Amino acid sequence: MSQTAEQRVRDLACWHGALTLEPLKGGLSNASFIVSDARGKYVARVGEDFPCHHVFRDREVRASRAAFEAGLSPEVVHAEPGLMVVRFIDAKTFSEEDVRDNLERGAELLKRCHREMKRRVTGPASIFWVFHVLRDYGHTLKEGAHKRVGDIPRWLAAVDALEDAQIPLPVVFGHHDLLPGNFMDDGKRLWLIDWEYGGFGTAMFDLANICANNSFTETDQRRLLEAYFDRTPDEATQRAFDAMKAASALREAMWGMVSELHLNAPGVDYVAHANEYLARYERALETFQDRYGTS
Repeated sequence: MSQTAEQRVRDLACWHGALTLEPLKGGLSNASFIVSDARGKYVARVGEDFPCHHVFRDREVRASRAAFEAGLSPEVVHAEPGLMVVRFIDAKTFSEEDVRDNLERGAELLKRCHREMKRRVTGPASIFWVFHVLRDYGHTLKEGAHKRVGDIPRWLAAVDALEDAQIPLPVVFGHHDLLPGNFMDDGKRLWLIDWEYGGFGTAMFDLANICANNSFTETDQRRLLEAYFDRTPDEATQRAFDAMKAASALREAMWGMVSELHLNAPGVDYVAHANEYLARYERALETFQDRYGTS
């Protein structure tokens, strides 16, 4: 795939003058390249629609353009089916520790995302409701006869309880994929990149997702919720958050299992990814059940 993807990038008509191209490592599902031409430096990413993950590139492009207008992401300079080019930003890609160390800045970034994106995104509405995603992943894993198919009824029974714990919140346009590699710091500001899973939903998922994906401590989580809501969360809000954190970790685990069946990105160990997040899910679920007596 990478050789074909590289040729697609080289053949684009948007380049000017001599071209240099360097593979960009770290993606879990796409082929990306740093490209330089006579006018500047860019990141080109090749990735088809992934219906198994509810990912459609036309919607990602619209979200990415809205994110640029909102001051969250770099400018999209070219897009066509299965390929997008954005301006390169000279910035540090975060680790989990970096995300934790920049907690208040991350909370402000999420506030801006949730406030501004819904005002700018165009086209058919993308919706992200993690509990639907999880049930659909269960269906996909059954159809694919995944080796862990026997665990699906237990996981989906927990999904029902986690969904029941949610509380009404204003609808926002969220990012929904807050892995550390999607945060970047140029020394002056934070950037939020990669909008494959962007869509309308609840702020609670992004709040839980950033915590589940970046190993936040209990203290970190409390600080994040206080910074986002400008108050100490009440019991119902805390319960919804604890439930959503478990759902977020399970989504990432099942994402890895579905990817194991349907994707083939070079060098990506989907089994290890799934196992790591399944362990995070089990810990988060145990915390939720211990606190609220849910079996």
